[in-house]
Amino acid sequence: MTAPEFDGLVAVVTGGASGIGLATAEELSARGAKVAVVDLAPGVLPEGLQGFAADITSRDQVDRAVNAIVAWGGGLDILINNAGIPAVGTVEANDEAEWARVFDVNVFGTVRMSAAALPHLRRSRSACIVNVCSIAALSGMPDRALYSATKGAVYSLTLAMATDHVHEGVRVNCVSPGTVHTPFVDRNLARADDPAAELAALNARQAIGRMVAPEEVASAVAYLASPQQGSTTGVALNVDGGFTNLRLRPPVTTTRVAMADESDAS
Repeated sequence: MTAPEFDGLVAVVTGGASGIGLATAEELSARGAKVAVVDLAPGVLPEGLQGFAADITSRDQVDRAVNAIVAWGGGLDILINNAGIPAVGTVEANDEAEWARVFDVNVFGTVRMSAAALPHLRRSRSACIVNVCSIAALSGMPDRALYSATKGAVYSLTLAMATDHVHEGVRVNCVSPGTVHTPFVDRNLARADDPAAELAALNARQAIGRMVAPEEVASAVAYLASPQQGSTTGVALNVDGGFTNLRLRPPVTTTRVAMADESDAS
């Protein structure tokens, strides 16, 4: 029998106790990886996942967690930088303290984890880092100035890191989800004035007519992290239901379609 795709590899998923992170941790575990979840409070995790408590805004806590993971797993092969926090509003809406807080998690948290992991990743023959970015990095979205700025930084950081570490055998990629249906989204919907209307609006953002599932993002992360993708580095993979590149026409009547066909024929 063929060994599982990630057999013998040790993976770390930050923010892995819920949402995209948990789906990714479970996906990597199902494919044979030994998976460590780094979270503020990992809690009770599904079978096959091992939790390590750490605040990624603290370099000391990050270093301790990474060292503990390496001791537990016997090495480190894959780092998934998933942990992040949201921010809503225009450039005027959040004060400097909030800008600093969100950057500290979304950008500097990725930097801290990567810097702590790299000495161990260099010893792996299947080393890779996958950063969870967002379509907000390259698409102008309303009321997302701060969040978009952090994800733009993650996108640029991904390309820079891929360049810096390619000759060390460490691949670096990112996945850019659209609007993902997570428990966080459900909590926000519950607080909306009109939850049904807000849900419809979130679904309508994607050309496929629904939000992205966490499991779909997890599958994309696993693809980028796979030891079978040794030639894939410096890539940003959109999992956005067509948000970024598709521009759909509104529904048309049969008569209008027929007229368009006649015009094209001439």
